[in-house]
Amino acid sequence: MRVPMLDLSEQYNGLREEIIHTLDEVMGSSKFILGDHVRKIEASVAEFANAKHGIGVANGSDALHIALQACGVKEGDEVITTPFTFFATAGAVARAGAKPVFVDIEPDTFNIDPSKIEAAITDKTKAIIPVHLYGQSSDMDPIMEIAKKHNLYVIEDAAQAIGAEYKGRKVGEIGDAITYSFFPTKNLGAYGDGGMIVAQDDEIAEQMRVIRVHGSKPKYYHRVLGYNSRLDELQAAILNVKFPHLPEWSEKRRERAAYYTELLNAKVPQIKTPVVREENYHVFHQYTLRVERRDELQAFLKENGIDSMVYYPVPLHLQPVFEYLGYREGDFPISEQACKEAVSLPMFPELKAEQQEYVVKKIEEFYI
Repeated sequence: MRVPMLDLSEQYNGLREEIIHTLDEVMGSSKFILGDHVRKIEASVAEFANAKHGIGVANGSDALHIALQACGVKEGDEVITTPFTFFATAGAVARAGAKPVFVDIEPDTFNIDPSKIEAAITDKTKAIIPVHLYGQSSDMDPIMEIAKKHNLYVIEDAAQAIGAEYKGRKVGEIGDAITYSFFPTKNLGAYGDGGMIVAQDDEIAEQMRVIRVHGSKPKYYHRVLGYNSRLDELQAAILNVKFPHLPEWSEKRRERAAYYTELLNAKVPQIKTPVVREENYHVFHQYTLRVERRDELQAFLKENGIDSMVYYPVPLHLQPVFEYLGYREGDFPISEQACKEAVSLPMFPELKAEQQEYVVKKIEEFYI
């Protein structure tokens, strides 16, 4: 049996006629930049996230950078975040001229450990970026309390967590700015790059809108140094077709995650299956295990037609590009251990039960 990490073909086939129709509509309108489709998806995602503003941008990485700039993060500032995340999180901090300051993660959720944040705060700290990794919200209440105490901005990296909830609140209504990615593999994916920021504050939102168009308002009058980062109208049109299906897709991901956990706990109890905090609504962008002999397991699964992925093999504090920060191996042991043990199994709404059963059967065979 072949089990891909992700298969978007079935999703496309179900939406094909509507997608072709809406793309044809955009072509016929000749409105390709910040048109009606962009405005519609901005409004839809903002409402969905219980946020006041939605600002469509070119990609999730730019969303982080623009959010940092709009919150006033600049050269000489420090931003606290996790070393166990995709490069863009800390890359955006460095591109803003600020210094990424890392703190370790919780061993069960893979998210930033709030109990370690306050010790990393200095008089240069300007913001905190919690990452809602794999589709589960970070523990936001203590993070927001620390931010309020020290007058810091909170920019949530929700690239993997659109639709996730924390204590009944949507990821999108808690921090000062929340960033999403619409990369094709995401739970709500375009057919190319795309991103969005949602925010409650009028002034921050206005700054973001100005920054994404070269810092100009009105046109050709530049009061800040921005750059060209707009959500494409064609991608927005595709997202508008997909968006109404997002809640259903999230539920299907949760159902498949629950089935994986049921099977694995029964067949391979020594494996650490994902921990879902009681207060969270986890949307399972990835279904990630902690396992021994991870690389050997991956090779065995591949031999048997099963895809898997490692998110992430090297923590950010040990990446060569961040050598100047002065971190060393052993500084963040939980993140470093996660990089050796974490492996993600195939996960998408159309994943079949027999595919999941086959995956678990082969994992069981490997550990027998």
